[in-house]
Order: sequence, then structure tokens, then C-alpha cells
Amino acid sequence: MKMRVMAHDSTGFSRRAFLQTGAALGTAPSPEASREVRQSSAPGFSPASAPRRISENLFVLEDTCNVYVVRNGSSGLAIDFGSGAILRHLPELGISSLDWILHTHHHRDQAQGDDLAVDRRVPIAVPAHEREYFDDVERFWQNRRIFELYYVRNDFFSLTTNVPVAAVLHDYETFRWKGYDFFIQPTPGHTPGSITLIATIDGNKVAFSGDLMQAPGKVRTLYDLQYFYGEHEGADLSAYSLTELKKHRIDTLCPSHGAVMNDPGRGMQELIEKLSGWFAYWKSWSGSLGNKGRQLTPHVIAHYQTMSSFYTVISESGNALLIDYGLPGWNAFYSFRDSTTTHDRLRFLEHSIEEMRAQYGLRSVDVAIASHMHDDHIGGFPYLSRRYGTKLWIFENFVEIVSNPKGRNLGCTLGEALRVDRVIRDRETFRWEEFEFTAVHSPGHTDYQMALFSTIDGVKIGFTGDAFFHDADRPFEIRHNLIFRNRVNVGDHLKSVDNLFEFRPEILCPGHGEPFLLDMNMVADFRTKLMKQDEFCRGLIADPDTDVGMDPSPVEIFPYQSVVAPGESCHYEVRARNHWRKPIELSIALILPEGWTCRPAITKLNVAPQGRQRAGVEITAPRNFHASQRRIAIAADVFADGRYLGQIAEALIDIHIPGSQEL
Repeated sequence: MKMRVMAHDSTGFSRRAFLQTGAALGTAPSPEASREVRQSSAPGFSPASAPRRISENLFVLEDTCNVYVVRNGSSGLAIDFGSGAILRHLPELGISSLDWILHTHHHRDQAQGDDLAVDRRVPIAVPAHEREYFDDVERFWQNRRIFELYYVRNDFFSLTTNVPVAAVLHDYETFRWKGYDFFIQPTPGHTPGSITLIATIDGNKVAFSGDLMQAPGKVRTLYDLQYFYGEHEGADLSAYSLTELKKHRIDTLCPSHGAVMNDPGRGMQELIEKLSGWFAYWKSWSGSLGNKGRQLTPHVIAHYQTMSSFYTVISESGNALLIDYGLPGWNAFYSFRDSTTTHDRLRFLEHSIEEMRAQYGLRSVDVAIASHMHDDHIGGFPYLSRRYGTKLWIFENFVEIVSNPKGRNLGCTLGEALRVDRVIRDRETFRWEEFEFTAVHSPGHTDYQMALFSTIDGVKIGFTGDAFFHDADRPFEIRHNLIFRNRVNVGDHLKSVDNLFEFRPEILCPGHGEPFLLDMNMVADFRTKLMKQDEFCRGLIADPDTDVGMDPSPVEIFPYQSVVAPGESCHYEVRARNHWRKPIELSIALILPEGWTCRPAITKLNVAPQGRQRAGVEITAPRNFHASQRRIAIAADVFADGRYLGQIAEALIDIHIPGSQEL
């Protein structure tokens, strides 16, 4: 919501005079900008300090935060913006236009003056995982829980009104401006989405680190490092971030608060040790650091202390094949999972690669194979593909899911599409380097899962994803889980356990936890347990065709998520699976907003017993359509052999307004 304010307020502050100080700096304010301001700029307070030179083309102003300005000729770029007071100091720095503002994180002290930049048409770039705290923060305030408050993260220190975002700063990518390259290093801790910007300026490698560290061995606040009631997640994440940042061998560290630090390595290490000690004071388990690999055989490295276990097969040439690759620890997973906003995705942090280079002779990450479709196992795949050119090999029944994640509504779907380089078929035997593998469908935990069996260094190994788990305190038991949203039918787990009888691995490598020795008595006992599970399902579900009560989405609108502009037509599919042991005829009508049309109006599907069927439809939005919300829901109304099942399926549509920027 905007508030109208007179151009001169009771303090005597003139907004127009402020904007016009120093002649025509950048683009002149529009007439609308001089008439209307947002509430954040109304008081007219301003810091008493003046900019200070750090090096020939790098300056700092102590404002509500340190605002850094990089100069190239008569152009400037700001790192964070504070109250916006830097605008009136630009002429004395020899800068006539401010080209960009890059933010390290979303807190108000970093960005409360952004409305001034908007009026000046200075574009703003923000961390990818904090975008909604800038351009959709008004909705955040509508929905932020206040009572029964257990998510105590300091996102209350967010802006109060929306700020348009011109670009997003993606982790591990580079923002280029007039000969400067700003590498975007993820540095969660002070906030889950914080970044550090690293660039070479006047011959020095400089890191703009936000509030990661205020002084050698010191942070600004501890309360910002607590996300959940009684927890201390940000301390662990800050220690991780500092450890990764140290690898860049920074000459100069430029914090958001505190003095600029030259040769900051020793102070960073001191803080890493303090933060790790603080986290260990509260936790008996390791955080995001110290999760070292274990050499399972001469050519197989197991990382089982990471959030999801992943396995690396290293050939004699030094090439590596990774089976899964997720986050460095459980703390990172829980922190990012629960801080991820509606339109964002789980944040990935790189780990373990350099360790394997140093200790195990890894030279290149050649191939990555997914055991199953879940985000905690493939969250690092986009990074591997971009950073190392790693080829991604995906099992045939979840290629569509990982390459088009908006298509389906399934548990734990990674929000970023993968480029699939090779499709692995069920029962396919293939070679990679000197090793041979066989892939088989392994349903149960999810239908979209495979098991990979191989003999490596004379040992029969099964890489089974999340089909099976093992606890050290119950060494002769296998356990599992059951999640209906993952798509599971009666008998699926039995199919996976029968793979063990067929391939008889000596070591099982699960998707979570430590590899363990397997004997067939354990497998037989586990099979008996699974048969009991199926008996429960058949006894509990009323329909004699039990799978009817196991599948929350027997009818789907594909894609589940889409973007539609007013006046635009989009193609969808209506998909159905028949869990009954008789053929069915379905009549399906889409329930749309007023004025929208669907062709055909009613879709007929004849689906064989235990079969699947699909048909295309076209949806058109009227040109004059206006929605009060960015996202709307549509539904599928279904008749099955004359029985009215109702609106048993839905899909989500994001409304795109022409002229707005899709980022």
C-alpha cells in the first residue's frame, strides 16, 4: 500500500531538492515520483558521515549500513543502499550516474532507501532466495504469523512496502558491470538467503559480505542466527559460509557494519571456530562442516553424514560418477526447507568436491545419476551441470518430472528443471569407464525411483536411494517409510525388496545414513514386514481395489503449475489412472474463472483396468481478465461411469501481466 505525502514534510525536508542535489545525477525523477513517495523516506533523517575512499575506485559511506560504491569512469554501482543518502554524495566521488544497486540481503537497514532509487530509475538486483522480501513483501506481511510464534527468524526486519526488482543474483553465478565481475557466493547465516559479492577492484580481491562478520572473530548479532524456537541454525550456516569464503583468499573484507578488514583470513578462522563451538554447545550432532567421506572400497567414496547420503565412484582416470548429490547437512536442509517462500526453491550449497580432489584423486565430475526424483537427493545437480559440465543421467520414469518440475504435484519436487543428458531404462545394463551397472525400477518410497547394482573392487554393491534404511542400534533390521503423495501402490515395496533377492548385494548404500552389510535373513524378515503392511492397507481401505485409497491424484491437470497472460491460450493435458480392475469411462470438465473457455468443454477418457490415459485441452483467458491475486486455482470436475466424483483434481495458474518482467 502506498501513502501520499506532501513534497515538504514537517521536518523541512525537501524530497525534490534531495533528488536534484548535484545537478542531473542519472535519470531525472518522473513527475509522479516527485508527487508521491513511500513511507520509508518520509522522515528525511540522514547520516552525518561522508564517504571515505578505500581504494582508487572503491568508497564507503557509513549509513544505516555500510554502503559501498564501485566507480568506473563517471558511472557507479552500489553494494547495499542504506537510507539512500549516498545519492547526494555521488558528485564528490566523480560519479554522474548510479547504474545498479546490488543487495547482499533483505534487511531494512540495507534497503530502506530503495524507494529513492526506484524514483531515480536506478535498477535493483537482489539475492535470488530473498526476492520476495523485496517485490512481494507486502504479501509477506499479510501472511506472517505473529501469535503462536515458533518460527522466530528475524524476517520481521524486512521492508514494509514492495520494491521492484530488475535482476536476481543467483548463487555461484557472476554479475558483470563495466569490466567488473561480481561472483555471487552463497553465505547463509545472518539470513538464510544472504550472499557475498566478490570482485577484483583496484588489483585487490574484495568481498562484500553483508552481516556475515562485523569484526575479526565477531558477529553483529546472535538473534539473527536463530531461525526456530530454541535452535541456533544460523551459527552453523555462518561457519559453513565463512569456510567457503576463505577458499577465495580474500584481500579485503567489506562488512555491512564495522570497519573494512584487510587480510581477513585469521579473523574469519577465529569466527569459524567460535561459531562451530557455539553450535556444538547446543547440539550433539555435526552441522554443515566436518561431514567427511568414507572410502567404502578403493574406488567408492560414501558421504553418509551429509543430509542425504551420496556416493562417488572414482575411476582409475580420476573421473567421477556421483549417485545423488544434495545438501551438506541436516541443519542446512531444515533451515532452507522451512524458510523457502512460495515461489522459491530449496537453496543448494556446494560441498565435498574439493575434499575428494585432495584426498581421493578426483579430477572431474563426469556423470551424476539420481536414485530418485526427490529434491534432497538431486538439489546439487543443476550446480554440477553448470559448474563442472557434469552429464545428468536420469531413470526413464522420472525424466518428465525433473525436466518439467511444474508439470506434476508430487512430494519433494526440485523446483529447477534439469537438462537430461541420458535416459536410463529399466533393466538396462551399462558401462561407465571400467565399471558395469544394472538399473531396475524400485518403487515404494516413491514410484519414481530406481536401484543401481554393481560389482566394484570385487564387492557387490546396491545403491538403493530411499527404498531402505538402517539404524545402528538395530543392526539386523531394515526399515522403510510410506508417503502417499510420492505415489505408491500396494505391492510396490515388495518389488523393491525382491530386487535384493535377485541381485544379492553384500553392501547396501541407502539414501540416508551409513552403508551397511546385508544378509538375506534381514531381507526375508523385511519382506514379511512388508506383506503385513499390505494386509493393513487392504483391511483399512473400503474399496476392494485398494489402490483407490492410496493415490491422492488419480486425475491430474498437466502441467500443475503454469503462467497465463490475459488473452492467451495454453495447452494442457487431462491425465487419469484407473486403479479399478474394470475399465472406466471418465467425463472431465475444467472449472475455470468467469469468462475463461476450455476446448473441448468436456473431455472423455476410456481407461483400461490398471491403465492410464490422457487427452489434450486448450484453455483461453479473456483479454480483460483481472485477478486480485497473482495465483489462481482451477479444478477438474469428474464423472466416472455415471458416478459423480466431484472436483477431485486442481492446478495452479500464475497470472502474467504484459509488460512485467519474468525473472
